[in-house]
Amino acid sequence: MAKTLTDDKKTSVLVLEAGENNDRDQPIRDSTFALELEERFFPQYFWQGEGVPQEEVDERSFEWTTGRLSGGGSSINGEQYVRPTPTVFREWERLLGTLWSPRQAIINFKKLEKYNGKTNNPEVRGLNGRIDIRQAPVNPTAMAKKLVLAIEQVTGFKEILDYNDPKTPLGPFTRWQLFQKPNGRRESSSTAFLSSDIMTPDGRGVNGRRLKVFFKSTALRVLFNHRRAESVEFLKEGKCIRAYARKKVIVSAGINSAQLLMLSGIGPAKLLREAGISVVFDNPNVGKHLRNHTLNSAVFTVNPNDNPIPRDDPNALFTGGAFLPDPTPGADQNRRGVQLIGIGSDDSLTIGIIFLRPKSRGSIKIQSNDPLKIVLADEGFLEDTADLEAVKNIYKIYIRNIAAKLTAIDPTYQLLSPTLDIINDDAELEKFIKEDFGHNHHQQGSLRMAPLTKGGVVDQRGRVHGVEDLIVADDSIVPFTADGNTSAPAYLIGFTIAQQLLKQKSQVKRSGRGSRNLEDWEE
Repeated sequence: MAKTLTDDKKTSVLVLEAGENNDRDQPIRDSTFALELEERFFPQYFWQGEGVPQEEVDERSFEWTTGRLSGGGSSINGEQYVRPTPTVFREWERLLGTLWSPRQAIINFKKLEKYNGKTNNPEVRGLNGRIDIRQAPVNPTAMAKKLVLAIEQVTGFKEILDYNDPKTPLGPFTRWQLFQKPNGRRESSSTAFLSSDIMTPDGRGVNGRRLKVFFKSTALRVLFNHRRAESVEFLKEGKCIRAYARKKVIVSAGINSAQLLMLSGIGPAKLLREAGISVVFDNPNVGKHLRNHTLNSAVFTVNPNDNPIPRDDPNALFTGGAFLPDPTPGADQNRRGVQLIGIGSDDSLTIGIIFLRPKSRGSIKIQSNDPLKIVLADEGFLEDTADLEAVKNIYKIYIRNIAAKLTAIDPTYQLLSPTLDIINDDAELEKFIKEDFGHNHHQQGSLRMAPLTKGGVVDQRGRVHGVEDLIVADDSIVPFTADGNTSAPAYLIGFTIAQQLLKQKSQVKRSGRGSRNLEDWEE
């Protein structure tokens, strides 16, 4: 957003980043650290928090965290680039209008991406954007090929070349699309949009660009004047500072956005008053409708002669995968419901199992007016019993049969966990799913983009209901669950809303309205 808005040299933007710019640090720069980062949560790169115990997952607690550095989650995630499918965007369009239609989404994705890979549908892929996308590996391994062949034989879906082609949203594939530069180094929102041609290392715009980035600057709350967002209070290296906005305040804090709105007085009035926060606008939808995909796994023995990823391309990270329908009887067999991720090693093949259409909903609540305290985040995993049934069906129908086909293709591939005995025993399978359950950090929807009467917090352009000049632009405003990883939707949301702000500015200039105050656009 900062880059797009300051492409207009009369617009200035201040970015407040709680962390630092760590683009040159080896764990951030080197893609081979991607999976380790998601497991270890290095304190210098992550917010440190924990959600509430999950009743339906044996009272287990999961980390409530994302990247606390330039680029946020895009600097520490697993690098998978997955566009939502047209089916999802049609739902968005019905609720929000053509700005979020499948056609408009493709137009904007093409502007964003610089695709380095193969496709059968080049007219839907971007080649000149700023986000490098690498399809990897160039030469898939035997392990990936065997997994894909097994999935083909089980599901009837043939191998697909480009899963981000709207014509081929379903099927197995040997090559993932990753947020990586051609040399395999991580691509993030920081490397793509705050690179040396955009700003200096100390956060100043170059070539006349009116951009300033403050690092080590934690946003505390938005302050209002007669319900207009006037300023942001933030903590910078021990000092509390206020930055005034002549035009707009934009919140892009990801999982922290709901807390920031509530600290600013926007949310359920009773909850805010109990926390000692003055109410600016009573909206019970703030923090509701939180959604996340489920995560489980299956583990296989492997042929020791099969490389998991090419020896000459360790940045490829993954060993094949698939997007498949929900196998539950009665589910729509023409839309994505399941994501399978092959993660190979020298002695095992793990299939990450993501259920993409959960019905369970969580919530984010605030207990204190102290902005440095972690919020109460309850993700509601498996609270809707249909989600557990769906995950059970994935094991019963997909995993069990994939295991049989893999063994038929190569007898050295044997299912280790869960065993077939567990899959065939309903009670034992439920127990396994809850013990094995993981967290994939695909939180979305807690500040839903919808009319106020339909559970909304922001409108179709990200404008917060009930106040003026406050915008939210991140995955928290996703109106219907994305059917894949959530980085691509975040880029789309930021870019789309930034374009709308520039369009609005242009219309104001052409109409002459506010011409006495055109200088206001500059600060």
